[in-house]
Amino acid sequence: MTNTELWQKLARGGAEYRLTRFVILRLLGFVYAIAFLVAINQLVPLIGHHGLTPADQYLELLRTHFGSSNAAAFNVPTLFWFGISDRALLVFSWIGFGLALAVLAGYANAIVLAVLWAMYMSIVHIGQIWYGYGWETQTLETGFLAIFLCPLLDLRPFPKTAPPLLVIWLFRWLGFRIMLGAGLIKLRGDPCWRDLTCLYYHYETQPIPNPISRYLHFAPHWFQKVGTAWNHFVELIVPWFSFGRRRARHFAGIFLVSFQLFLIISGNLSFLNYLTIIPFLACFDDSFWRRVLPRVLTRRMDEPPAPAPRFQLQIAAALACVIAYLSITPVTNMISNRQVMNESFDPLDLVNTYGAFGAVGKERDEIIFEGTSDAVITASTRWKEYEFKAKPGDPNRRPPFIAPYQPRIDWQMWFAAMSSPAEYPWTLHFVWRLLHNDAGTLSLLANNPFPGPPPRFIRARLYRYRFAPPGNPAWWKREPVGEWLPPLSVDSEGFRELLREMQWLDQL
Repeated sequence: MTNTELWQKLARGGAEYRLTRFVILRLLGFVYAIAFLVAINQLVPLIGHHGLTPADQYLELLRTHFGSSNAAAFNVPTLFWFGISDRALLVFSWIGFGLALAVLAGYANAIVLAVLWAMYMSIVHIGQIWYGYGWETQTLETGFLAIFLCPLLDLRPFPKTAPPLLVIWLFRWLGFRIMLGAGLIKLRGDPCWRDLTCLYYHYETQPIPNPISRYLHFAPHWFQKVGTAWNHFVELIVPWFSFGRRRARHFAGIFLVSFQLFLIISGNLSFLNYLTIIPFLACFDDSFWRRVLPRVLTRRMDEPPAPAPRFQLQIAAALACVIAYLSITPVTNMISNRQVMNESFDPLDLVNTYGAFGAVGKERDEIIFEGTSDAVITASTRWKEYEFKAKPGDPNRRPPFIAPYQPRIDWQMWFAAMSSPAEYPWTLHFVWRLLHNDAGTLSLLANNPFPGPPPRFIRARLYRYRFAPPGNPAWWKREPVGEWLPPLSVDSEGFRELLREMQWLDQL
């Protein structure tokens, strides 16, 4: 086959994926919109100048660590090196949200998607622990590939030119790595994945359960074992067929998408599962979409497309070479006995390694923050609980349906409950802000039990939570485990000294 014939074949192949491109970009626009909406509501109280872990302090630490601004910007690229403020964070997030809605509505080209990718990367790279999840780098990798699906300038939902076939294959490669990485980390991790008992615990101990989680938790053990075996089949076997012939690819896509839909139903895993569906859509060509999409959409594809321009095919070929090279380390990690999950290996997060729930908790502990207005703590002191928006607190409160939205502090509380305050020092800053009724911090919570004067003391206790059986008027049963943080007040000198060392004491 000559070079000309090869380019012609690649150009013709892409003509079968115009509806696929349309669906991929609409779902990506939805994911971006949710991600930027989360940023609008939470970025300032989390990483603003008066936030729990201020991003301006973080950037200064990076400058010091790398020795100069240029070196820091090279290793941690973000547009916020040009300037950062609370107003900039908010305006930035609103612009990203608006562009994401445009993509969701059908208006996308390479420039718009490149801007969205650069903007979200800028947030992720200053987000610290609040943005330390695997789906953040997965969003960046997915968003970067999507840039090359589109014409450079044409914003129409159904542009005349076909997408490059190579980029469709790169989406399949992304989906393959996501699933195989997740499957392998489970087999190498917790023994309960190998003896098929992990789902005895997972629905109860996952980060933020929803109401359906309780019913799944109390399902028969045979059902849980079948579910675990099905998880292994979908993650370890099915992805290989995404590179097969049309019928095999379609069946693989159906299995992979339906698996993610079940995960969406069974818990609140942020926008991870919506995001993970995107590369699986590349398993379907237009022959599939013509059967499932409304005729009002598919008839737009009746007109023969123009092949992708030669320069776009050449760019796609160069992209494929870059992705192949950058995949060496993630693949090496994936096949290693020391596999790590959710790791990035390049400053732009172009090709990463993924995985989830390599270990499954067998018990669920929750941190409950309590305050009191009493000037002196005695045995009769009355404590009032702070309620978070999504994580378990009041045993009588129904778990929420909140995904794809992510309350980021609730997720971090799930991790903190498995550790100590020394490993999560931001919790001390959180307490300091509660002691001052800080409006930004309180915006992250579901209630403020002290609407007047702020509390005199705050403490944190650890409780063990278990689902109450269906039919019980309460959703949870809980029992105290012990103290997580002792009572702290603004006058506690040791407390103030710790905050001073972290440069948080004067943040109010």
